[in-house]
Amino acid sequence: QVQLVESGGGLVQAGGSLRLSCAASGRPFSGLTVGWFRQAPGKEREFVAVLSWRDSRTNYADSVKGRFTISRDNGKTTVYLQMNSLKPEDTAVYYCAARSGSAVLGTATSYDYWGQGTQVTVSS
Repeated sequence: QVQLVESGGGLVQAGGSLRLSCAASGRPFSGLTVGWFRQAPGKEREFVAVLSWRDSRTNYADSVKGRFTISRDNGKTTVYLQMNSLKPEDTAVYYCAARSGSAVLGTATSYDYWGQGTQVTVSS
């Protein structure tokens, strides 16, 4: 079992930056794939970015490529999502998720563990 806790959300103006953190407890991230998803009001949860801990492969949604970066720390317990050039349409609750294995999947149903989410609001 792994417990996930997100932090770093907040209110930012368009064009600004935020860095989200996903901290693991119960077990380290080694051997897992960690993804970020988001859900805006009235919309379905959507894939944002994913990182395979074993080989550091990453994948991004087209809507965030070139603006967001997923990374990890060397202590095996935290994954980050650096978000730059934020747009109002990035406003959502952002969730961290984890699954066993190294496949960099973007399907929410593939993930076994989820955090509670952190709100990101981008004002225009």
